[in-house]
Amino acid sequence: MEADAARYRALVARDPRFDGVFFVGVQTTGIYCRPICPARTPARARCAFFATPVEAEAAGFRACFRCRPELAPGSSPPEVGTGADRRSRAASVDAIDALVHAATARIAEGGLNERSLDDLAGELGVTARHVRRALAARLGVSPVELAQSRRVALAKQLLHDTSLPLAQVAFASGFASVRRFNAAFSARMGCAPSTLRAHRRTREAPIELRLDYREPYDWPCLLAFLRGRAIPGVELVGDDDYRRIVHVDGVTGEIAVRPVRGRPALALALAPQLLPVLMPLVARVRRMFDLDAHPDAIARALRADRALGPLVAARPGLRLPGAIDPFEASIRALLGQQVSVAAAKTLAGRFAARFGERVGQGELALRFPTPAEVAAAGADRIVKVGLPAARARAIHGFAAAVASRAVRLDGPLSAHELDAFVARLVELPGIGPWTAHYLAMRALHVPDAFPAADLGVQKALRRSGARAAEARAEAWRPFRSYAVMHLWTQLSERTTR
Repeated sequence: MEADAARYRALVARDPRFDGVFFVGVQTTGIYCRPICPARTPARARCAFFATPVEAEAAGFRACFRCRPELAPGSSPPEVGTGADRRSRAASVDAIDALVHAATARIAEGGLNERSLDDLAGELGVTARHVRRALAARLGVSPVELAQSRRVALAKQLLHDTSLPLAQVAFASGFASVRRFNAAFSARMGCAPSTLRAHRRTREAPIELRLDYREPYDWPCLLAFLRGRAIPGVELVGDDDYRRIVHVDGVTGEIAVRPVRGRPALALALAPQLLPVLMPLVARVRRMFDLDAHPDAIARALRADRALGPLVAARPGLRLPGAIDPFEASIRALLGQQVSVAAAKTLAGRFAARFGERVGQGELALRFPTPAEVAAAGADRIVKVGLPAARARAIHGFAAAVASRAVRLDGPLSAHELDAFVARLVELPGIGPWTAHYLAMRALHVPDAFPAADLGVQKALRRSGARAAEARAEAWRPFRSYAVMHLWTQLSERTTR
């Protein structure tokens, strides 16, 4: 087939743009690899191509120990289209693809580790049968098979990269018992877990995982964006690293993220107490640092524009910063309404200190409050942070809506679900379209959000009014969020010269 011929050409070239886009199974060895695997390239007749690791495993192939498919970057949400063709394609967007993406994202976060498929399907607003049929139609596997593949992949990474005891590896990877872990790992990898421990490090070695991405990647620019918005006591951005206190599913601990020298990857170091929530934590870190983006596809969509072309050429690896804690990012945005970035940072630090929990000493000592804690505080206490009464009420109303699940911040949100999310948010007092789109960009990491009312965006576009800005940005779909980042970065660089 023509598609497989193109994949084979990418394999021969070891083209990094296709890393994680497809996987190749080698018939003579029974091994499947990433297209960038440094091993000798097999003959075309020996290759079978798969869209995902779980499909390769379902066909009987085992993961390569050299290129390590478990490290390959993933895929962004399904996209509607680009430019003028979007209008004609929007009505025919396949809801099955959106459902499959949402389900696989939840499963990657451990959505089936301790809960049933009925629970997962209920969150997605469909039946368990519909989820099973969708995954079978698109991936050729069941939800249980996909969950098992994700658990084994994480276990393989922990066995390669850490010195954790096998029992800890099993539970951190989402297995209910060591026996099930041993059986599943051996069945999929063709060897016992202990065989990957030939070069065990000391038990005192830090827990650190490698998170790969597709190049280019503008780490300094992303770090500068986070540095200007870091919440005092919760986050700390250094010259070349990012540290923070995280709170995931009731578990609190510290993480640190830094570049891996000589590799297109970031290193995630985490406190041992975070191991029980490792799967959702890794998924959130990948979203925050936009590690699954396809920079070549983004560049193709934006570089033809006369305003964006030079910006994309100057920063081809610009990423869309996400959030580990969507609620935290949302409150940070609400605190930032009609004030400077610096003032919002100060307010966020006060907010965390007043309503969060002190979990340590020094520069990183605060856990950001949960929706339930903020809702319980009441607007009368929130106003004492130094806010206008109307904004305090807006923050309290938003927190109450999230705590009651009237507003969902689970993510990921595909591009064509954006309008419904924005419509739901603007029903809340104190939240307008700008805030709703900004929350979609940062909290839910939607690639096609567009805060058209943003004065900086209008200034950069030389457009007056949200409607004119929206019309100007129509050609940038489905990557308007990235276009906004380019415009904001340009404005920031102009003001600091």
